[in-house]
Amino acid sequence: MGHQPLWKVIKLDDWAEIRHLHSTGKHSKREIARLIGVSRGTVDRALAEDRSPTYQREPTGSSFDAFAGQVRVLLAATPTMPAATAAERVGWSGSPSLFRAKIAELRPEYAVPDPEDRLVHPPGFQVQCDLWFPHEDLPLGHDQAAAPPVLVMTSTFSGFIQARMLPSRTTPDLLGGMWSLLQEAEAVPARLTWDNEIGIGRGKLTEPAAEFAGTLGTQIKLLKARDPESKGMVERMSRFFRSRFMSGRAFTSPDDFNQQLAGWLPLANNRLSRSRRGRPGDLVRIDRAAMRGLPPMAPEVMFRNSVRLPRDYYVRAFSNDYSVDPTMIGRVVDVAASLERVTVHHDGVLIASHRRKWARQLTVTDPTHVLRAAELRAQFQAQRTRRPTVTAVVEMASLARYDELFSVDIDAAPTVLAVAS
Repeated sequence: MGHQPLWKVIKLDDWAEIRHLHSTGKHSKREIARLIGVSRGTVDRALAEDRSPTYQREPTGSSFDAFAGQVRVLLAATPTMPAATAAERVGWSGSPSLFRAKIAELRPEYAVPDPEDRLVHPPGFQVQCDLWFPHEDLPLGHDQAAAPPVLVMTSTFSGFIQARMLPSRTTPDLLGGMWSLLQEAEAVPARLTWDNEIGIGRGKLTEPAAEFAGTLGTQIKLLKARDPESKGMVERMSRFFRSRFMSGRAFTSPDDFNQQLAGWLPLANNRLSRSRRGRPGDLVRIDRAAMRGLPPMAPEVMFRNSVRLPRDYYVRAFSNDYSVDPTMIGRVVDVAASLERVTVHHDGVLIASHRRKWARQLTVTDPTHVLRAAELRAQFQAQRTRRPTVTAVVEMASLARYDELFSVDIDAAPTVLAVAS
């Protein structure tokens, strides 16, 4: 009896009562044994055991034991071998879940561990950036629909979310999107983290991105491949946006999408974060107080191109053609495109301005440019019809010149009379 586990000789409530009676100091062990109805030895064991007499199942053998040796040999050679492959190699025909569980127990003995450092996020240090694409297309106008990228920026300290839909994932639009969100925050973190987005850089920053970071006085950090822990916070936003923002909404245009997104973000940033013990909308004050202010000079974030204006007086920006004042035909003009507008200048003077279109392969025309082109065309044609008649002037050579050439002396020459026969 003395060698049996305590849970076999005494109930849990009896064990608790024995310890209670003994703690009062009013009862001897013999009295406690009589009151509870157990032996004196059981009372001694109950008082000696600090842990409760809970049921413990005695270990028994497993059908896996016969295959354990072969599995260890396989794992020693290939620690990453999938459980299903190992099961085939050893001829396992039992429960797949049992085999996977046993493999999970053995694998750490052979596989080199991949430790994950505890990430510390001080205020103002890092903002994670990523692109999210809506799972449903929205109308872009002109009978076109697509799912443009949404730039999401999340502060690692406060969890504060900023987001904006962009016309494209090209470098100018990505930089323009970051700059617009940083202007809203009126603060610049020490680091902006990206996951090798081609418009920002893969392995090395693009020149525009490097210039952008230098102007802001910040660092754009490109993460290594297969390192989801470093920006998992912003990646989780994809599921959050899909379930909390997109559900039950309809959009008429990208502008409508951004307006609804701007109205929803304050609610998202008011959620309680248990890990941070606060709300992002409140913690962001501490976050931005540790950031630097906006630079005195705005970074270059626009698409730019210089072309000689052709006779059809249109320039191209992001697959669309935009009209320009036709009086500039033949001259070099400077084309610039922001997230909202496409502008054209000549020698610093604005000669065209259009709202940027999200649809593609369009011809965008300002009616005033068409009227001006018609006026210029009429003036050109009228000038051609009023052109004066030019009379050809033929210079008559002097006969004396020929006498001089052939050495003929007119005064000395004999007179020859022609007599008609």
